[in-house]
Amino acid sequence: MSDLIVIVYPTEAKAEEMRAKLLDLQNQYLLSIGDAVIAVRREDGKVKLNQLLNTTAAGAVTGGFWGTLVGLIFLMPLLGAAVGVASGALGGALADYGINDDFMKQLASKLKPGSAALFVEIRKMTEDKVLEAIKGTGGELLQTSLDHTKEQALREAISAHIPPPSEASPATPPPNPNPNPMS
Repeated sequence: MSDLIVIVYPTEAKAEEMRAKLLDLQNQYLLSIGDAVIAVRREDGKVKLNQLLNTTAAGAVTGGFWGTLVGLIFLMPLLGAAVGVASGALGGALADYGINDDFMKQLASKLKPGSAALFVEIRKMTEDKVLEAIKGTGGELLQTSLDHTKEQALREAISAHIPPPSEASPATPPPNPNPNPMS
């Protein structure tokens, strides 16, 4: 079963930074993402969805391939390709994979203008390592389908304060009274 997490950021760039971090964690096999969409509420009040997969383009490419193949069989490859691209693009535009677009637009319409929400569908994750990796990244947890303990752990991780390197005390090794460890 998948879990949905929605985190609000003050800017689209900050949401994109977090999405890139999550995709990097996926490349390290620490989590499996079903979908990761950034919804931005523009100054005019409209909501723009920035999805990982453009289904229209993917459908057009797939349709173009199959249309060309069928067109070659009937000795009309150009007509087959044109019909394939058009039907594939239409099918891709009508397809909705992952998180429901209407749900994302409805939730994002409540954001402040200029802010962005990161919608992530997580199939599975190594919780302790992921929480450590996203510690202190900021954002405000808006909605989740996690249980209360996991939700609280996520909320604490993203809002944790990590001191800058200048505030951290330098780690000095303890003095070694015997310089030769073999004696």
